[in-house]
Amino acid sequence: MAAAGAPDGMEEPGMDTEAETVATEAPARPLNCVEAEAAAGAAAAEDSCAARGNLQPAPAQPPGDPAAQASVSNGEDAGGGAGRELVDLKIIWNKTKHDVKFPLDSTGSELKQKIHSITGLPPAMQKVMYKGLVPEDKTLREIKVTSGAKIMVVGSTINDVLAVNTPKDAAQQDAKAEENKKEPLCRQKQHRKVLDKGKPEDVMPSVKGAQERLPTVPLSGMYNKSGGKVRLTFKLEQDQLWIGTKERTEKLPMGSIKNVVSEPIEGHEDYHMMAFQLGPTEASYYWVYWVPTQYVDAIKDTVLGKWQYF
Repeated sequence: MAAAGAPDGMEEPGMDTEAETVATEAPARPLNCVEAEAAAGAAAAEDSCAARGNLQPAPAQPPGDPAAQASVSNGEDAGGGAGRELVDLKIIWNKTKHDVKFPLDSTGSELKQKIHSITGLPPAMQKVMYKGLVPEDKTLREIKVTSGAKIMVVGSTINDVLAVNTPKDAAQQDAKAEENKKEPLCRQKQHRKVLDKGKPEDVMPSVKGAQERLPTVPLSGMYNKSGGKVRLTFKLEQDQLWIGTKERTEKLPMGSIKNVVSEPIEGHEDYHMMAFQLGPTEASYYWVYWVPTQYVDAIKDTVLGKWQYF
């Protein structure tokens, strides 16, 4: 028969209190070295496990996430131009200078678009010059543009061109019509007396069938109408043509030259005779003989501008 007291499974009151009293009163035994090291290792392991339990894996960035792409820098900005080599240019138009940075591997056509955004000049109305006209299909690197280079721009608004150019176009058409009616220029008496002197000894070499940009030095070794030596210097920064002789140098604004005509010299088709129209009639032609054929188009483009042919 069970003794009277607490039911099975229940502790009698005061048991826990007694156990705690015993544990409290029992003197703590000092740990030896082995036990101390074991206890320290267990505590460190528990801390490590707890730390691992609290760590959460970083969410993976989706492949197209901009943040993930931005975390991998390739040296380019949002426009894709930061990785391209830039040069400092001074673009000069209408006596105003614009300092810009521009990619060295951009073409002359792209440079015209940049100038259009700065000045408002349509690309077709621009003459862009750096040691001659800048080719639209070549890069700035190919034409050896260096940082700090001055890029000269000549051009007018469409309204100005229409107002000024209409009489000039009519003069060109009349001149061409007259030329078609006449015998070849090189056979006319006024030109024969110069051409009969023969080719000048110091004439510049010619390249038949080629088209080249203007050289960086003056065109020399040519005759004028009186048979004297003449040289042509293209001052692009001033937009001037200098016609120099032994006696003097005429400095002509390119805008004052109304037309440029030329014709191959018969029997010497690798050279041309060329005239700059300085007034309203043929009497104002300034003739130059023995112009190398490879520079003829470059001279016309530089003086009149490509837009004259549109």
